[in-house]
Amino acid sequence: MHGKEPTAPARPTRASLHEVQGGDAGRQTGKLLWMQCFVRAVETGSFSATARELGIGQPNVSRHIGSLESHLGLRLLHRTTRKLSPTIEGERYYIEARRALDTIAEAESVARGEDEPRGLLRVSCSMVVGLLHVQPLIAPLLMRHPQLEVELHLSDEYVDLVAERFDLAVRVGALKSSMLVARQVGVSERAVFASTEYLERRGEPATPRDLMLHDCILNTRLPTGGLWPFLGEEVTVQGRYRLNNHEAIVSAVRQGVGIGLAPAWVFEEDLRAGRVKALLPHHPLPAGDVHLVYPDRRLIAKRTRLVMDAIDTAFAGDARMQPGYLDSLRRAVVSPPG
Repeated sequence: MHGKEPTAPARPTRASLHEVQGGDAGRQTGKLLWMQCFVRAVETGSFSATARELGIGQPNVSRHIGSLESHLGLRLLHRTTRKLSPTIEGERYYIEARRALDTIAEAESVARGEDEPRGLLRVSCSMVVGLLHVQPLIAPLLMRHPQLEVELHLSDEYVDLVAERFDLAVRVGALKSSMLVARQVGVSERAVFASTEYLERRGEPATPRDLMLHDCILNTRLPTGGLWPFLGEEVTVQGRYRLNNHEAIVSAVRQGVGIGLAPAWVFEEDLRAGRVKALLPHHPLPAGDVHLVYPDRRLIAKRTRLVMDAIDTAFAGDARMQPGYLDSLRRAVVSPPG
């Protein structure tokens, strides 16, 4: 499914920000400058950083944003000596102003015949997906496109794309918001895993119900708690170790602390080396759909489309992100080549 989204406007040059004096054209140009100052102040969190970027001096930034607030009759920013943040009205205005500026930047780029993506793209994804699947794609894009900027935010906490001003997210599993446009780019198969050391000590479960007799590592971020949803049989497991991060769960499984539920691809090397085993092959867990999600807007900037297409292409060619990966991995472990 395709949609359009707001993205950060290309950074204007000092010349493009020159305010024409007099007449309706001058007033409209002045409003555009006010808008640019406000948007960049929200994104940088600083008048001084905005002034350096736009080359117009910090007092002018403050004056232009004040003029915008007076024109709208709204307070757009909370100002303290340490912090600059948008008000509720400022958040709403920021989203629309950013979209308008991006539209202008795109129009100018098209008029000049420029195809080069430029400007800042803010991307959010979970820690483990970001480190293993997304981050390796970013460096080549930055090297090929010198005017592109990417801010990659890695966190296992849920991020509100609109409120926190992200342009794009990579999400695995059920989507929470119908306000976002989603493009499915892959499938992440899951299983339960234990180290060979743990299995030698405690034995191997033969059915999902047997897990209730084992030490299971619980992910506190799952809304279902200790409920593990095997297809056809859900079981509630228990354990003495509770974590809120996939990487920490993977580490705990490797250490022999207990049995953990995780994406299959995080244990590929451990499985091939015989350090970890994928359990219950006849009792699958539902896979998590992998989506690119973004706010529903009319415009998709070149930089956004570039990164989306790079992720889509990479995931489509990555067996780890396709159905059947777990079965093929199990077969490879049982019957190693040569």
